[in-house]
Amino acid sequence: MRQIALDTETTGINTSDGHRVIEIGCVEMDNRRITGREYHCYLNPGREVDEGATRVHGLTLDDLRDKPVFEDVADEFMKFIADSELIIHNAKFDVGFLDNELQLMTHKKKSIENHALVLDTLAMARGMHPGKKNSLDALCNRYLIDRSGRQVHGALIDADLLAKVYLAMTGGQETLNLVEKNLNQGQGSDKKIIKTDLNLSQVYRKAATSELEAHELFLDKMTNGSGCLWREKP
Repeated sequence: MRQIALDTETTGINTSDGHRVIEIGCVEMDNRRITGREYHCYLNPGREVDEGATRVHGLTLDDLRDKPVFEDVADEFMKFIADSELIIHNAKFDVGFLDNELQLMTHKKKSIENHALVLDTLAMARGMHPGKKNSLDALCNRYLIDRSGRQVHGALIDADLLAKVYLAMTGGQETLNLVEKNLNQGQGSDKKIIKTDLNLSQVYRKAATSELEAHELFLDKMTNGSGCLWREKP
């Protein structure tokens, strides 16, 4: 399955206040491997960036005046995400902003979900870790994802972290020592081979007598004295 971790940065919190998308970052995964193919762009929002938003991502309108507007990159962006599943942390926010951009340019398909499936990793994380912090930073810490190179929020940086967090959340990779080696397929190619070396140290411990006895008592309670499948010899 082709999946794309996606993140956006914006001028503020609410589209109802006229806020716009200023950065889109996408990281492609294919068959649960980060391929090395990415989509990234900065956008001119045509309005000032809130100070609070600038403190998060470091971008101001002066940084963006020479960038394209969303309508100029829409076809390229849509082509990149077509026929994929979008992996988004707090999807309601990013999808809401992207839908707003499509509607402002009067695109014939006015919702991002007309172009790709959407999976919200924030909702997934809340189900897996109820009562715990489930921000992207918190998940990076929980799954031992290195974010030392992230000084400020950036759409491509965060999409890359999200891809690694998603793979850990869905495959237990936080328990493995993974070393990814990107091998370019010749000059000029945008495709990469991901080689994963697994260094596994498995420990097997024999159950104690008290544990075996407790297990037998548990089976007695489950079966109520009737036959138990797990006690049947092959």
